[in-house]
Amino acid sequence: MPRVAIIGGSGFYSIFENPEQKEVKTPFGDVFLDIGRIRNVEVAFIARHGKKHDIPPAKVNYKANLYALKQIGVERVIATNAVGAINPSLEPGTFVVPDDFIDFTKNRDSTFYDGKTEIVVNGRVLKGVVHVSMTPDPYCPEIRRSILQALKEAGVKFRDGGVYVVTEGNRFETPAEIKAFSYLGGDVVGMTGVPEVVLARELAMCYATLCLVTNYAAGVQGSKKLTHDEVAEIYERNLRYLRDIVARTVELIPISRSCSCGKALEGAIASK
Repeated sequence: MPRVAIIGGSGFYSIFENPEQKEVKTPFGDVFLDIGRIRNVEVAFIARHGKKHDIPPAKVNYKANLYALKQIGVERVIATNAVGAINPSLEPGTFVVPDDFIDFTKNRDSTFYDGKTEIVVNGRVLKGVVHVSMTPDPYCPEIRRSILQALKEAGVKFRDGGVYVVTEGNRFETPAEIKAFSYLGGDVVGMTGVPEVVLARELAMCYATLCLVTNYAAGVQGSKKLTHDEVAEIYERNLRYLRDIVARTVELIPISRSCSCGKALEGAIASK
């Protein structure tokens, strides 16, 4: 089974020509995913919003998606996100590889460890309270390096590092919110980066994301009313590059993990 997975965001609904479709049952719901090969590497793929984009950000079953990938043996997750630029130097069409995030979501189920549910991680059954650390690297450094190498080879405009601010949605943010996020150090804003990154860490999986700036956030560079059509247009224009960069990243990721992601649960278990 695949050890690498891709979670595609807005506009990224498939990557294989003739995938094997698989249903994975989890305690959090059933997940339908595709399995195929990219550059001779077996890969699992999930369209975060569904292949018809009919799942809004707050209703994505993040827990089921990550747990399903863990159940089939995935260790590495490459995600993609469409984002708005808080930092005015990030023009639409720029790729960003965040190295940190700020969570402004409100109503999402963001942990596997609710004190009641049994979770199986690396053959170990856990039930209780667990506090994973997001320090020093909220995103897997090995996957980030692979993404950055793929971006360099592609010759596209990109930014190494940045703070990804995650909001609840479904609405876009207000100018005052974006101004506040800027004061806090935010560079880009989107609606799907959390709890995905946290849940991956709770399962001791490697996770990093590749963001594509599709627009300036509210009030940045005198931005006007934003529509989903505008976001989709920029994303579609860059989709070919995105697919190629993700495919090359899959090829570049080391087979064996030497990062600390797999040890995320060491010292994190508060109740046994």
